[in-house]
Amino acid sequence: MTSNLPPANYSTDLWQPNRALAKNTELLVKLVFGAFALVSVLTTAGIVLTLIFETFEFFQAVPLWNFLTDTQWTPLFADAQFGIFVLISATIMTTTIAILLALPVGLMAAIYLSEYAGPKTRKRLKPALEILAGVPSVVFGYFALLTVTPVLQFFIPGLQGFNALSAGLVLGISILPLVASLSEDAIYSVPASMREGSYALGATKRETIVSVVLPAALSGIVASVILAVSRAIGETMIVTLAAGQNPRLGFNPLVPVMTMTAFIVQVSLGDTPAGSIAYLSIFAVGMTLFLITLVLNLFSFWFVRKFQEKYE
Repeated sequence: MTSNLPPANYSTDLWQPNRALAKNTELLVKLVFGAFALVSVLTTAGIVLTLIFETFEFFQAVPLWNFLTDTQWTPLFADAQFGIFVLISATIMTTTIAILLALPVGLMAAIYLSEYAGPKTRKRLKPALEILAGVPSVVFGYFALLTVTPVLQFFIPGLQGFNALSAGLVLGISILPLVASLSEDAIYSVPASMREGSYALGATKRETIVSVVLPAALSGIVASVILAVSRAIGETMIVTLAAGQNPRLGFNPLVPVMTMTAFIVQVSLGDTPAGSIAYLSIFAVGMTLFLITLVLNLFSFWFVRKFQEKYE
C-alpha cells in the first residue's frame, strides 16, 4: 500500500519561498482587479456628479416648473424657453416606432431560431443577424435619410424629408439584434423536459411555444426589450440625421422633430459659449435622459428577479 505521508527527509522549509511568492502574487492580482473595478465605479460616479453639478447650475437660472411645463424648447433663441417635454415627446415617438418594429420581428426571429431552425441553420443565421449590431449608427442614419424616406414618400405623399417615421423604423432595425439574440438565448435555455411534458399532454408545437416556452422565458424576453428600449432612447446619429432638428410638441411622425440626443449634438458642435444657459441645458437634458434609462433598468432588474424561472 502506498503511503501519503511525506518522506522522512522531507523539509517544509524548501516550500516556504514558493508559498510566500504565491501569497504575494495572489495579493497583487486582487489589488489589480480591485483597481480595475474601482476605475469603473469612479467613472460612473464622476459622470453622475458632473451631471448633477451642471444640472444644478442650470436650475439656478431656469425654474424647474418652467422646465416641466413650458410647451416650447428654444434655448438658443433670444426669448429662450425650456420645455423638456418637447424633446421627450419626440424621443418617445421614435422609440415607440422602433419597438413596434423590433419587438414582433425580433421575437418571431428568436422563436424561429430556437424552436424551428435546425442546428446548422441556427449556426448560420444567428451570426448573420448579429452583424446588424456592428453597423455604425451613422450608416443607419444615412440609410434612413437617403433610402427609407424616399421610399416612404412614394406611399405617403405628405411625408417630409426629415421625419420621425423613417428614423423610428431604421432605429427599430438597429435594435433588432438585441431583441432577437437575447430573446433567443432566453427561449433556448428553457429545459427540453418542459417541452416534452407539454407534448406528452397532447399539445402541438405552436401551443407548447405559446403556453409553455414563452412564459418560461418571459423574464429574459422582457429584459431584452428593456435593454433595446434603453438603446433606442440613447441613440444619437440615426435620429439626428433622419428625424431633423425641429423641436415641436406632439406625436406627428410625418414631420421633423428633435429628440433629446439630437439637441445635445446640436449644442455640442462648438458654437455655443461654455457656461452659457444654452450650454448648461445639455446637462439638464442629459440628466433627464439618464433618469429615464435608470428607471427602465431598475424596472428590468426588478422584473427579472421577480419572474425569473429557475431550473435544476
